[in-house]
Amino acid sequence: MFALGTFADSAGEFAGLVLDGESVIALRDQRWPTVRAMCADWQAAMERLGEIAEQRAGTGVSLEALRVCPPVTPIQVLQSGANYRQHVIDIIVAEERERANVSEADARVIGERIMDERASSGEPYLFFGSPTAMCGAYDNVLLPVEGEQHDWELELAVVIGTPGRDISMGRALEHVAGYTITNDITTRDLVYRPDLKAIGTDWLRSKNAPTFLPTGPFIVPAAFVADPMDLNITLRVNDEVMQDASTEDMIFDIARLVAYASTRVALEPGDLLCTGSPAGNGMHHRRFLREGDVIEAEITGLGRQRNVCVASVLAA
Repeated sequence: MFALGTFADSAGEFAGLVLDGESVIALRDQRWPTVRAMCADWQAAMERLGEIAEQRAGTGVSLEALRVCPPVTPIQVLQSGANYRQHVIDIIVAEERERANVSEADARVIGERIMDERASSGEPYLFFGSPTAMCGAYDNVLLPVEGEQHDWELELAVVIGTPGRDISMGRALEHVAGYTITNDITTRDLVYRPDLKAIGTDWLRSKNAPTFLPTGPFIVPAAFVADPMDLNITLRVNDEVMQDASTEDMIFDIARLVAYASTRVALEPGDLLCTGSPAGNGMHHRRFLREGDVIEAEITGLGRQRNVCVASVLAA
């Protein structure tokens, strides 16, 4: 078993093979110069990576000696909204109780009914994110001057291998190279535009600030993830657990998300498809990110992130 990532040393960035989550073998002399290039030739790359892992075991550089960059540079980042059952039910309960004089139990019944209908006859909600928002799994997160409600959203991310358009659900997972971790940070008080109420959400200004998408540390090949719909997602802020859920709570599973996305856009090698975030974000806890906060996040078998929040400084 091995993972794949992008790293940097004094000579610059390079693709690297990760063994035991601790040592990195540089792949500078291989036929694929980047991780995205490997994704475009995934089956051949997997065979070669397996050979290198056997031949060069014990020869890698310590991960601690390298800068860990986002593991891949995608052409597209597709993000899935409202895709965790409990998360969306919590939102519906809050809205129903605010609008009408109903008990929490009755509001929850309403929310569960809506989720059942959406899962059986609805469709995923996807939108684009910007690759320029990505940062490494251990980089600082810069909190913008504009807005105050900077919120976390830990997500399992799918990394596309074989490109495709109008992919069937039955073959969707064949297009997945691997999986990684993303934290889709959002400034909640910038989501809605008071000057354009009829338009609705403004994801550009609320989600795509530099460093607002910590990604990685690695890509774990799909062949090494037994069941991506049975992974635990955990996020802590200053050692306090904020999110703790399973990917099994997704409303639309990975195959359905990949198939649906391919009906709207052409999926390209290295593209990221973020699958949504479970319950437990800052809105739920009524607590948002502040300077000095430490975010620690992990998904079963995919590694860990650790990001320190620092205040952005306005340019003179």
